[in-house]
Amino acid sequence: MKNPYVFGFLPLITILLFSLSVSIFTMNKVLDLFKVIGVYSGMREFLSDLELKIFLLIIFTLIYFMLFSALKLIAETIHELGMLFFSKDLEGKTISQARGGYVIFFVGAVISAIGFQSLPILLLVFLSTAFIYFVYVVYKLSSSMSLLGTVGLIMFEILVWSLFLALVIYVIIKLYNGVMASLPFL
Repeated sequence: MKNPYVFGFLPLITILLFSLSVSIFTMNKVLDLFKVIGVYSGMREFLSDLELKIFLLIIFTLIYFMLFSALKLIAETIHELGMLFFSKDLEGKTISQARGGYVIFFVGAVISAIGFQSLPILLLVFLSTAFIYFVYVVYKLSSSMSLLGTVGLIMFEILVWSLFLALVIYVIIKLYNGVMASLPFL
């Protein structure tokens, strides 16, 4: 097929599958937590077991859908900014060549739907899929870039993602310490 829009639907389906996989895992853990702390029986007075599961699944799927969509937007922005700095392609032909990599994320999402019972499996599938996709895209784009440009793109993306991750971890730690400091000591 020569249609450039053949893979256009795959990011949406991929995000939905990843969101659903992680949501099912989270829903099961939250239901177990509700049972331990005694909230589950109270919730069962208002909702049936199936209704409660569907409600939690919809809420968590929506949250993870927003998270994965935001990550996709950030990733595309970082990548295209890197291409602006390091690519020799002025017409944008290499962007369409790399869209075939959407299949890699789709396969990873299908695999995550199979391994939804384990957080390590979900994380391993997501991170390995992202790594394989990154290697594929760099390989596809290396034809329009010099060796220095390819290394520059790789280093730029690693640096920006590292800074982003460090910022998120810093904010989480500061938030955690703030909450712990505000708790009264017994």
